[in-house]
Amino acid sequence: MSVTQTVDIPASRRLTIEVPGEVPAGRTVLTFTPAGSGNLQPRTAEEALGMAAERSADPARSPISRHFGVLSPAVYGDGVAYQRSLRSEWG
Repeated sequence: MSVTQTVDIPASRRLTIEVPGEVPAGRTVLTFTPAGSGNLQPRTAEEALGMAAERSADPARSPISRHFGVLSPAVYGDGVAYQRSLRSEWG
């Protein structure tokens, strides 16, 4: 059984929850998920694949190449040398 209700969280971050009678007594897991299309998390692998397919089909999405060359040489020096230094810390 799954019960979904959208609520507004007040600044005090305090909620009072009345559980519907259909929900059986006993141990229960409550999950809080921020509302909004960008924050939805897939529950199954099929949902994740579907969401990925939707994102990749979006004609307005930006290509990954927009990130090429974003490491400033003034800050990090040679980008390849900087990346190698990070990788040397891993292993």
